[in-house]
Amino acid sequence: MFVDRAEVRLEAGRGGSGAVAFRREKYVPKGGPSGGDGGRGGSVLLRVDPGLRTLADFRYRRVFRAENGRPGEGANRHGRDGADLVIPVPPGTTVRERASGRMLADLTRAGEVAVLARGGRGGRGNARFATAVHRAPRLAERGEPGECLDVVLELRVLADVGLVGLPNAGKSSLFARITGAPAKAGPYPFTTLEPGLGVMGGGEEQVVWADLPGLVEGAHAGRGLGHDFLRHAERCRLFVQVVDASGWEGRDPAADLEAVADELRRYDAALAARRRIVAANKMDLAEARGRWPALAAHCARAGLEAYPVSAATGEGVAELVRAVARAVREAPPPAEAVPDEGEAVFRLKPDELRVEREEDGAFRVYGEGLERRVAMTDLGQDEAVHRLARYFRRRGVEEMVRRAGGRDGDEVRIGDAVFVLEGGPPGEEGPAGPEEGEP
Repeated sequence: MFVDRAEVRLEAGRGGSGAVAFRREKYVPKGGPSGGDGGRGGSVLLRVDPGLRTLADFRYRRVFRAENGRPGEGANRHGRDGADLVIPVPPGTTVRERASGRMLADLTRAGEVAVLARGGRGGRGNARFATAVHRAPRLAERGEPGECLDVVLELRVLADVGLVGLPNAGKSSLFARITGAPAKAGPYPFTTLEPGLGVMGGGEEQVVWADLPGLVEGAHAGRGLGHDFLRHAERCRLFVQVVDASGWEGRDPAADLEAVADELRRYDAALAARRRIVAANKMDLAEARGRWPALAAHCARAGLEAYPVSAATGEGVAELVRAVARAVREAPPPAEAVPDEGEAVFRLKPDELRVEREEDGAFRVYGEGLERRVAMTDLGQDEAVHRLARYFRRRGVEEMVRRAGGRDGDEVRIGDAVFVLEGGPPGEEGPAGPEEGEP
């Protein structure tokens, strides 16, 4: 089954928690803290596998999770890092963030890798918090949550030449004649429902052809196969436009030619600007031979190369193939899509705090670094809570909530944690600890 679009969730692994431990060997006086750090969570990566041609593997599996990091242990033993999850995708796969539509990656080359969901870092053990004045810390960090991302994968076939045209123009028959690839052909419209790929020639002169589904008027707006067809046309260097020169059912070949060009133009002006070579098909019929002079004159006026061919008998196909091979050598490859803003897929944003009042009267504070700090704090450890309170004071969290209308007793939500706003700076009586920056 050919699947060219999938919506999936990517969940990176959470970092392992740090350990609270102390050395207690018989002949080691004042052994001190020895809690090790947790391991980093695994990341989720996409890697191009040239052996794949479809996104069918994503049809029944929609959530991909990487391994969590292991927790730290005593004797300064660090936890093992979680294994990365590497997901194979076919060449030509683009990745967009589902909520915003932002382009994250365009994977076209064999072996190309994109890191889409980054694993959380491991929490620090209590050995990391020892100082000259605080020699026996009893706090450790929890592991950082991994990134979670909902994405849309879209496949755009990679081909040098795209066969385009109205339904029943003979594209599949011509495709099979040129490449030898099996193609379903029938005397009815929409025989081709999915793109097919075939290779012409050998060695360095190989040309990849794509048999694209038939195009109907209004396809740029999604009618018929619509975007399912036009999306695959974006990768082609040039188009061979197949037209039924026999005037089947009273159609005008010149009008059919312009209808397809108009749909390409309406969908993307860059497609219409690419080189087109016309293959006037069904020349084995007397009606086609009679209409050929008028069609050839129309193509000459439009600046298009046109070749009379017959997919049924092979007439004129060799000349068309030679012309296409020359055109492919001259045509530049289409520009690849790049991540939006020209930046890496993931980047740290300025940690600007924002306070909003929710419907039930509670306050929610947003901030990437702030939420990460709360998620990595074990709220069951007194020292960890006092350390978090000092961080809140440095960031001015309480002042922001009060300026937003907060009063004593109000709930303040940060990430998954809930706090209560109280008078006086909380944590003032806690033990003195290191004043680290953000994790």
